[in-house]
Amino acid sequence: MSAPDPLRIAVLNWRDSGHPEGGGSELYVESVAAGLVARGHDVTLLTARYAGSAATDLRDGVRVRRAGGHFTVYLRALLHLLRRRGSYDVVVDVQNGMPFLSRLVTRRPVVVLCHHVHRVEWRVAFGSSRRGVVLGRIGWWIESRLAPRFYRGCQYVTVSEVSKGDLVGLGVRAGDITVAHNGTPAATTTAERSPTPEVLVLGRLVPHKRVEHAVRAVARLRTELPDLRLVVAGHGWWEPSIRAEVARLGLEEHVSVVGFVDDVTKQRLLGRAWVLAMPSSNEGWGLCAVEAAAHGTPSVAYRSAGGLAESVLHGRTGLLADDDEAAFAVQLHRLLTDDLLRARAGRAAVVHAERFTWDATTTTFARVLRVATGTAAVVVPEQREPVEPLASLTAG
Repeated sequence: MSAPDPLRIAVLNWRDSGHPEGGGSELYVESVAAGLVARGHDVTLLTARYAGSAATDLRDGVRVRRAGGHFTVYLRALLHLLRRRGSYDVVVDVQNGMPFLSRLVTRRPVVVLCHHVHRVEWRVAFGSSRRGVVLGRIGWWIESRLAPRFYRGCQYVTVSEVSKGDLVGLGVRAGDITVAHNGTPAATTTAERSPTPEVLVLGRLVPHKRVEHAVRAVARLRTELPDLRLVVAGHGWWEPSIRAEVARLGLEEHVSVVGFVDDVTKQRLLGRAWVLAMPSSNEGWGLCAVEAAAHGTPSVAYRSAGGLAESVLHGRTGLLADDDEAAFAVQLHRLLTDDLLRARAGRAAVVHAERFTWDATTTTFARVLRVATGTAAVVVPEQREPVEPLASLTAG
């Protein structure tokens, strides 16, 4: 399908999905980019190099250019834009905490994609040492004070109403922000549910995902549920700390840290699990929760964790806990021990997941790009019908 007036789009993102630390936000960027190409637009993704990666690549019609590392990717992307003045009609500046500051080198419209605000992550990422505290404060100042002023007047895209509210709290005009939820990959395999209680944690293994909360919940519940098993799937630099916690609690027979899994294995694990545990401190949306929902697997998460309060509907498609480990274990216990509650939540979860498609996400994103370039009217936010509440799930 060809767009009537195809746009030449540069997308600046610090890493792509092949990066060892790639995750849900990279999937979002690449799914939308591929969708835009399918609609006739020209898309170039500027991102970082990593071991084993090529300098250039073509993925689903998207040209991928890799240069620079964890920090220098920002400078290399700006240099590319500077050299290619006139090559793009619009720039998508993906702000994963640190902005690219692309307005410094281009006069083309800039659209800012921000999955969530990183208030907590700055403290976690750099640690509690004196140097870490200083670096965390600098990062938070750039994100919370500098960036909203620097990009004033730009169109913003974010992935949940919670993240939109956080951006408004930083000074971004509400009228400049459009919510384009994550799409949900279809459940591509059918797996038999585990015959014994099985909990899944899926995603990058980094501190703010707080996988240890799920591990310690298993320690609390194993006496009552001796067959309980936790599977931790994903990769990241925090994996040794998680394994150390499993060993400290003597949970080797109950917890399996399986590392990176391919998509087929991921789908099988999502279908086997009784419950998905997402103890993250903050998520822009919580793609894994909706991926699990597509398999009829309900989730437990923290209600304070940003977009998870939207991707997991409390009392309908899963349960939300107050930000306390004991409360998280209680909600996990409810879903694991109440077969009726879990079955009804699973059915509602499937309905919820069907509401989110990458086609709809791309449509919204394309409209924002048109607004930014002056070739479309102002975006009218899409209205979604709420999932009907299931009263029996909220009892107790």
